[in-house]
Amino acid sequence: MKVAVCDYGAGNVRSVLAAFARLDADVRIADTPDAIATADLAVLPGVGSAGSAMAVLQERGLDEALRARVAGGGATLGICLGLQLALDRSDEDGGVKGLGLLPGRAVLLREGRVPRIGWAQVEPGGEAYYFAHSYAAETPTPSATSEGIVAEARFGSFVGVQFHPEKSGAAGARFLKRCLSPV
Repeated sequence: MKVAVCDYGAGNVRSVLAAFARLDADVRIADTPDAIATADLAVLPGVGSAGSAMAVLQERGLDEALRARVAGGGATLGICLGLQLALDRSDEDGGVKGLGLLPGRAVLLREGRVPRIGWAQVEPGGEAYYFAHSYAAETPTPSATSEGIVAEARFGSFVGVQFHPEKSGAAGARFLKRCLSPV
């Protein structure tokens, strides 16, 4: 399976590439719209700030490529900031318009530990994954939660996770393997 990992100049691109390579995926960096369009799975990874990430996505035309991909039913995965960028907007950096791949917005965590860093269980299922974030998704499309926070959201062909499967050991590898399986 061909996996295209979007490169917007920040984040966890190398660790995501390595995680998919360990699963024998044909994985490559996607820094052009064509690379996103021709992949079996497009991945929007994320560590960084919403404002600078969206600016680079727009500059490279990757924002429109991702919108077209999801509109056409192409499998797309957002990881951490990738989930937050996929929402309609983010409160980070004074407010940033998102990709609009799923409804909702990213809001600053106001309770518990901030930033939220460490292992936490995801329900349903009870698997523990590694989280590192200060913003979280508010969306009407959650499919899993962790400590009352959206851990996964799905909308059409897009799935986004707040946790980092590439840093979540065996549980993360199982999650990514499921992403590679045809639906």
